[in-house]
Amino acid sequence: MTNAVSPEQYMGRNAVDPQGDKIGSVGQVYLNDETGQPDWITVNTGLFGMKENFAPLAGSSFDGENLVLPFDKAVVKDAPDVADASHLDADEQPSLFTYYQQYLGTGAAGSVGGYQQTTSPTGDDQRTATTGAAGYQQGAGQDTSGPNTDEAMTRFYVHLRVGTEKVEAGRARLRKYVVTEQQSVQVPVSREEVRVEREPITDANRGDALSGGEITEEEHEVVLHEERPVVTTEAVPVERVRLGTETVTEEQTISGDVRKEQIELDDNDAVTRGR
Repeated sequence: MTNAVSPEQYMGRNAVDPQGDKIGSVGQVYLNDETGQPDWITVNTGLFGMKENFAPLAGSSFDGENLVLPFDKAVVKDAPDVADASHLDADEQPSLFTYYQQYLGTGAAGSVGGYQQTTSPTGDDQRTATTGAAGYQQGAGQDTSGPNTDEAMTRFYVHLRVGTEKVEAGRARLRKYVVTEQQSVQVPVSREEVRVEREPITDANRGDALSGGEITEEEHEVVLHEERPVVTTEAVPVERVRLGTETVTEEQTISGDVRKEQIELDDNDAVTRGR
């Protein structure tokens, strides 16, 4: 049990589990009729905090602004549902006791505030027991009548609180692979061809012309050359490619059901409603 005495010390705080994971925010505080001390709270969980789960304060402590409950987050969220979180009926208490006993050990019912199911009172005491939970009263300022509440009731309006979280939306991967394609290139090539050249006998070439026999058989050979294309390949770098990210902001419309309380006055003759 914490050292807190006043319900206001719990209201609005974040309830976390022993590992520091947030369970939800404290909604309502319930007081023990006999001791007047806070013994139970409701924790707003679920999407937008629309669900309320009951949790005992036994074994809880404060860590800065957080209220540390001795239960894992999943334990509180899986607690038995109560039809109306503003009223803890007598027949709903045993299921909550039994549920949390398995996580608090033997004798947990005694350690969870020493609760005993109250008997149905009569007379003027009937009002006290039925306006809050059986054996428990909500803290001052709640919209219930009782000996520990003031003359006004508080009306609440649930607002949507929308935030963002970064999650993995997909992955992109660069992959390099080899493709083969055919290219055609025009390459100029040259070759040698035989050409017969004749020249008349002149004084300049007469000596060469008469150097051989006059009537003989003779043969001359000329080697012809030609160019042929030779293909080789060479890998050259052309560009560098990398993956980058950029942030694109867009607007999305989020819808959710919200609750609000309304107050009405029933004076037997007419009903007056207030917003």
